[in-house]
Amino acid sequence: MSIGNALRAERIKFTTLPSQWAAPLTAVALTVGVTAAVNAAYGAKDHTPGEDPAGGIYYGLLFGHVALACLGILLVGQEFNTRMISTSLTAVPRRGRLYGAKLAIGAGLGLLVGLLSTVGCFLAVEATVGLDFSTPGLARSFLAGVLYHPMMVLICLGLTAMLGNFSAALGLLTPMVFLGTTWLAAIPGVREVGQFLPDRAGLYAMRTQTEAGIHYGHWTGLMIMALWTTAAVLGGLRAMRRYQASGE
Repeated sequence: MSIGNALRAERIKFTTLPSQWAAPLTAVALTVGVTAAVNAAYGAKDHTPGEDPAGGIYYGLLFGHVALACLGILLVGQEFNTRMISTSLTAVPRRGRLYGAKLAIGAGLGLLVGLLSTVGCFLAVEATVGLDFSTPGLARSFLAGVLYHPMMVLICLGLTAMLGNFSAALGLLTPMVFLGTTWLAAIPGVREVGQFLPDRAGLYAMRTQTEAGIHYGHWTGLMIMALWTTAAVLGGLRAMRRYQASGE
């Protein structure tokens, strides 16, 4: 099967499985909806999130990126869960090609979700409390906000391929994305290490102001998340190839 056919097959899987196409819709709805609701209700009274404009702009992402993680998990994990992965591997014997098609679909969906969510959040803040688009660092924050989404999808996709188990990936990754790294970042001592985790680095890249105790810059934060993404993708590829060798 050619790479084009493999991509077409993955697109058909995505569009015909409600659990998969519901995840990106949920991500956009949560991210933009929560941001709009919080800013409309409290933005004019409580300026704490707005001390750094990015705090108010991306407030909803703290909830929406859980749906992003689920998207990455579902793109490969659902086939492990239903044992349909063997059928997919029979149809596309070249494991790298099958995995690459899933990565392409995941990256494309993540980029689309990122663009819609980030634009939606900016517009929601502008409509509710106003936004100064000349704020230094805001353009970089917008770019980081868009790129965060596909990288989060690919990290979760790669880690799920490494685990080879849908339930384990869902049970481990979603709570870690939602609360785990936030708790780690709040623990004295552990915070020094926790700031280098992918989601913390990516979220910091969206900030417009510096933060005490963070040992890298905003662009470096984006690069740290990109390195985590590369490691997860390569780890998933190795796992897929080992699956071929072991037949398990």
